[in-house]
Amino acid sequence: MSTDSPLIIALDYPSLDAALCMADSLDPARCRLKVGKELFTRSGPDVVEALHGRGFEVFLDLKFHDIPNTVAGAVEAAAEQGVWMVNVHAAGGRRMMETARERLDRQGLSTRLIAVTVLTSMMADDLAETGVAASPASQVERLAVLAHDSGMHGVVCSARESARLHELCGADFLKVTPGIRPAFAQAGDQRRVMTPGDAMAAGSTHLVVGRPITQAEEPMAALAAIEAELT
Repeated sequence: MSTDSPLIIALDYPSLDAALCMADSLDPARCRLKVGKELFTRSGPDVVEALHGRGFEVFLDLKFHDIPNTVAGAVEAAAEQGVWMVNVHAAGGRRMMETARERLDRQGLSTRLIAVTVLTSMMADDLAETGVAASPASQVERLAVLAHDSGMHGVVCSARESARLHELCGADFLKVTPGIRPAFAQAGDQRRVMTPGDAMAAGSTHLVVGRPITQAEEPMAALAAIEAELT
């Protein structure tokens, strides 16, 4: 089932059963679902197949970062599973990203391919420890422009960087933003955060939301409250 909703719900669960239990409480017409490393490592393609069977579009969040041919093969494998979106690390460089995009195009696969810029848990001191002297904002801009020039459909970034990336890369360039916390939720371990309404106003195109929905007593009520913040 295709949806126009900007909301992507993170299924950060250790088991297939727990993830599907949450999926069964959500509406595929009103959100997409994100499958990350732990869930996919434990459950494999079965989780993607099960979510597709329930009508959901899936963002496979595995953040591939390897030599170009290896990443291209992994991206192709993900796209062949029918996922709506998959991602790589922009830090893997131009050749890695271009090779992955070229593989999708050559195989006629329509999966969106986006690149991670700077993880939303990282601050300037975290970057400095890895040898990056630039601020998080500057590094995001550098990697986003590289991703755009390399043929990516968009990037993962903080909502705080969305407005600048809108200027640099255009409105059609997807800006998928974790670290989204509605007014009723706590920030948790994400450090560069923003409310849903502010994020969309800043230029985000898609919002990744986890615990405010997945830990709510009534997930659809929490999702409806976020939708209300967007109107």
